[in-house]
Amino acid sequence: MTGGVEERDQSVSLDLLKQKMANFAKERDWDQFHSPRNLLLALVGEVGELSEIFQWKGEVPKGLPDWKEEEKVHLGEELSDVLLYLVRLSDICGIDLGKAALRKVELNAIKYPASKKNFKTSNGTAHTGTTAVERTKTVVHPFNVQSVAAPKPI
Repeated sequence: MTGGVEERDQSVSLDLLKQKMANFAKERDWDQFHSPRNLLLALVGEVGELSEIFQWKGEVPKGLPDWKEEEKVHLGEELSDVLLYLVRLSDICGIDLGKAALRKVELNAIKYPASKKNFKTSNGTAHTGTTAVERTKTVVHPFNVQSVAAPKPI
């Protein structure tokens, strides 16, 4: 699964990760264990491990300026575990994760147009809207699209 310097220097794509994860599982005869349910549960476990890193730190500034190098390395490892399980799960489910993600960004752009400015209320909740009534009802969740007209499939 690890490669030489040349491999580390190249741009990493979801397809490359998908291929590496498939080969890794095949070489170890793990395909038999990689059902969607099992992969999802493993992913949830890794998200838990990622959460533990931030659990008692309070709000953390961008770039993690006060973190020790070993903390950043550990964070990178846990983020990688989450990403790799997500890539493997999407592969096993037959979902092109890159295309699905691009489609989701398009849906979010429709639901949250740049022309509507976001603001924070006094309690820190993000809202968008043009009237006081809309501002009290609409909570902004940038990656939670529920019902909008779908763009053309990619």
